Amino acid sequence: MYVLSFKPCTHGFGSHDPSAALFNDGELVFAVEEERYTREKHAGTFPTNAINACLDAEDLSLSDVDRIVLPYIPRHRNKIWKSKWKRAVAEPDSVMDKLGSLNWRLKDTIQSQFFAERAVREKLSEIGTPLPKIEQKSHHECHAASAFYPTDYDEALVLTVDGSGEYDTTVVWKGDETGLTRHKTFENPNSLGHLYGAVTDFLGFRPLNGEGKVMGLAPYGGPNEEIESALRSVIDTTAEYDVTEITGERDMGVGRLERLFGRSAKATPTEFTDWEKDLAYVTQSLLEEIVTNVLRRYVHELDIRTVCLAGGVALNCKLNQVVEQAPFVDELFIQPVANDAGLALGGGFLTTTPSEVTPMSHTYWGPEYDDDAIEAVLSETKIDYRKSDDVAAETAAKLADGQLVGWFQGRLEMGPRALGNRSILADPRSIDSRDRVNKYVKHREEWRPFAPSLKEEALDDYLVDATPSPYMIKTYDVREDKQSEIPAVLHSGDNTTRPQTVTDEQNPRYYALLSEFEERTGVPVVLNTSFNDHAEPIVNRPVEAIKDFYGMGLDVLVLGDYILEK
Repeated sequence: MYVLSFKPCTHGFGSHDPSAALFNDGELVFAVEEERYTREKHAGTFPTNAINACLDAEDLSLSDVDRIVLPYIPRHRNKIWKSKWKRAVAEPDSVMDKLGSLNWRLKDTIQSQFFAERAVREKLSEIGTPLPKIEQKSHHECHAASAFYPTDYDEALVLTVDGSGEYDTTVVWKGDETGLTRHKTFENPNSLGHLYGAVTDFLGFRPLNGEGKVMGLAPYGGPNEEIESALRSVIDTTAEYDVTEITGERDMGVGRLERLFGRSAKATPTEFTDWEKDLAYVTQSLLEEIVTNVLRRYVHELDIRTVCLAGGVALNCKLNQVVEQAPFVDELFIQPVANDAGLALGGGFLTTTPSEVTPMSHTYWGPEYDDDAIEAVLSETKIDYRKSDDVAAETAAKLADGQLVGWFQGRLEMGPRALGNRSILADPRSIDSRDRVNKYVKHREEWRPFAPSLKEEALDDYLVDATPSPYMIKTYDVREDKQSEIPAVLHSGDNTTRPQTVTDEQNPRYYALLSEFEERTGVPVVLNTSFNDHAEPIVNRPVEAIKDFYGMGLDVLVLGDYILEK
């Protein structure tokens, strides 16, 4: 039985990170984000390309699919309209502005209640007919399923945290062999995702895109009593947290922060002052405090010390380090596609039971281009290339020589992290490598850190109290005696790093590259960042890799077994 699960990004079904996933008899066989095809980061359109890619992967038409799952229930949004209308009336606007706001809310309520699925059906009909049966699953339940179902845990406390779903922003679930049970719900606008997004916006970054940059900026700051006191005066950080004084609808919280701090929001994210770095630090610390308090209470209440995380806030790897090291957490799994793109995974998992889902070991579910397809593209471009007899050994030698490499192999990863199939690689031993990648390749802020890929068996040699981390979603302290060995992948603010551990079973060719690099340098680690230019999605097709190769400061491009050099 084929199940197609996708996030539509039509009215009532969210506005960013559309994706699609295909399941065959409960097994995930293909999944990809729409942005990889439209080349617009976070997309925001109906995932026509992603759906067609799923169907093409199994040589199907839409009518061959047995069930379609949509990871939202739009009518559930009605649960928050009453409070939204009250806030709209209370806003200090003119009568005409109030009427306009109320009219918009009424229209949105009616569309969500009666017409949301119709819009999806119309889009699907352009792909094929007849349409399969369509089911709706709740947003946060899909997040929770994406985190719990693909584990081997018998039971777990599942925490889903994001901006908002239909009406919920943070949910505590109990997962067991029967599925998921909702235990505690925090409702919109009491949103940790929107709190962090408001600070992101205040610091000049784009919300829903720049939160990771605020996380990266935080270690350059430090405790600041003035900032912390101001924030604590309007938010509650206990297990029953309340951040609604910041996360109301108006101005995405920026106006509230401007009034709170008595200063204007930053226009552009450049040349941060010590105060602005401290704001990032305090915001990160308060987020960690709130999530830790929530988990502590419900770990005790449910008597479960195994934890799963999903939702966009679970992409915060500094938070994940705090959670993993909390004394009341024994085991932790974080869905690597924790953002809304991962809803397609959870929606499909919910059509089966946890015991029937194979535990995750990778995220390589996207399209693949073999050597014949790659050579056909290279031939058309009329550029010089050659085929290698041992691409891992040749690439390792070039990395050891200080060259910057674009690495394009196998099936495309899903999620925001490149995990050795669509990666830019460099020598981790050289600060110069880090600076060249930031300035000439990624064209991004010089203070932003990079992550390492390392052989899993070297984990304890380099990191403190680390566990296998194949998805670059957890942060660890680097052992003091190893910091000088891999300076290019250290966060200079706190000497931590966000590793990807690699085994031969997970990714044989990438593991071979790490082994070859170790043989030449004694270091089983490479700098790994996503293969994309600034503000661009990760490359999908060979032609995009070639385009970026010539538009970025890379020295070498490795496409399958083919090597291009400048």
